[in-house]
Amino acid sequence: MKRETIPVAVIGAGPYGLALAAHLGARGVGHRIFGTPMGSWRHHMPAGMYLKSEGFASTIASPGGDHTLERYCADHGLAYGHTGVPVPIETFSAYGAWFQQELVPNVEDLEVRAVATGNGGFVLRLADGEAVHARRVVVASGIRECEHIPDELRGMDRELVSHTAHHTGFDGFAGRTVAVIGAGQSALETAALLHEAGARTHLLARIPVLDWSDGPPPEGRSIRQRARRPGSGLGNGWRLWGFEHAAAAFRRLPAATRLRFVRETLGPQGAWWLRPRFGGVEVHVGTTVEAADPAAGGGVTLRLRRDGGARDTLTADHVIAGTGFRPDVRRLSFLSPGVADGIRNTNGFPVLDADLCTSVPGLHMIGLASAGSFGPVCRFVVGAGFAARRLSQHLAAAA
Repeated sequence: MKRETIPVAVIGAGPYGLALAAHLGARGVGHRIFGTPMGSWRHHMPAGMYLKSEGFASTIASPGGDHTLERYCADHGLAYGHTGVPVPIETFSAYGAWFQQELVPNVEDLEVRAVATGNGGFVLRLADGEAVHARRVVVASGIRECEHIPDELRGMDRELVSHTAHHTGFDGFAGRTVAVIGAGQSALETAALLHEAGARTHLLARIPVLDWSDGPPPEGRSIRQRARRPGSGLGNGWRLWGFEHAAAAFRRLPAATRLRFVRETLGPQGAWWLRPRFGGVEVHVGTTVEAADPAAGGGVTLRLRRDGGARDTLTADHVIAGTGFRPDVRRLSFLSPGVADGIRNTNGFPVLDADLCTSVPGLHMIGLASAGSFGPVCRFVVGAGFAARRLSQHLAAAA
C-alpha cells in the first residue's frame, strides 16, 4: 500500500504554529500540525505571570483578522486594554486555546520524536509510532530546548539550579533563600513572584542599573507626536516600527548587525507595570557570578565579582537562571543528525532565505529561531503575522 505524502507538516502548536496552520487552512494547503496547543504557555510559565507585550500586540494573527484578543476578552467578560492593561498568562493561554478550537481544530496533540529525510521529502516519527511522510516541514517549536543556563551553573543538580522555564509556580520556595540571575523580564518577574510567594529573594545582574520600559503613551497623541515616534507592537519609535513592518528587509543586513539587533533590542529590560512590585527584592547590580558550588550545609554558594573588582559569596537554597533563551538548531533533539548537520547557522540561528527556508530544501523555521534572519519581531507574538502570511503564501504557490 502506497503511503500518503502530505504537503506540509507543522511542528509546534503555539502562537506561530497556530497562526500558520490557520493561514494554510484558509489557502487550502493540505497540512497536519502536531503539538500540545499552547503547551509552553500552559506548562512552562508560572501562574501569576503577565505578558510583556501590550494587549493590541498580543493577538495571534488570523486570516480574517477577526480572532483577536480583544474580541476574546469581550466575549468572556475579561479585562482588556489596547495599552495599559497587562495581559495575564492565564488569559492569553485560554485565548490561544479558543483560537485553536475556532480556526485550527485539526491539531494533533502528539510529540514529534524524529524528523529525517526520505522519499524526496521528510519522514516524521510520532510518539504513537506513526510515520508521517511530508514534502515540507515547518518547525514552529518556540522556546523548546532553547533555555540558556550560563556555563558557571551547568552541571549542578536540578534541585539546586534551574531555569525560569522550569517553573509553573513558586509557593514551594516560601521561607527559603533564592537567588535569581539576570536582568530581563523573565528574571525580574520571577524575582517579584518569588518575593510575593514568601521567598527571601536576591536578584543578581551584571548591568549597573536595572532598566524599565516606559509606560504606555497617553491616549490621543498628536499627528506630530506619532510621526516623530510611530507606535508598533514592539514599542514606539522608528527603529521598532521598522523591525515590525520591514521584517522581510531585515535579512539583508550584515549578519553581525542582525545578531546585535536581536540581542540588544528590548532587553535586558523589565515591563513598566512590574517595577512597583519590586520593593521587597534585594537587588545586586554590577554583579557577575564567577562560579557556583554545592554548599556544605545544603544549597548553593555563588562566588561573585562586583564592579570595581571586589569579590564575595552568596549562599542560597536555590538558584534560578533568568538568562533567557538562545536558539540553537543543533539542540533540536527531534532533528536527525543528517538533517541538523545540513542546516547552516550563525551563532545557532538557522540561516533562512526569503521564504523562511533553511539550507535543507523544504525545511522551514518560524518563531524565535527565525529572529536571526528576520529580526527582533520574531521574539514576540506580534511577529507571527509576518511569518504566517509570508510562509503560507509561499507554500500555497509551491503546492
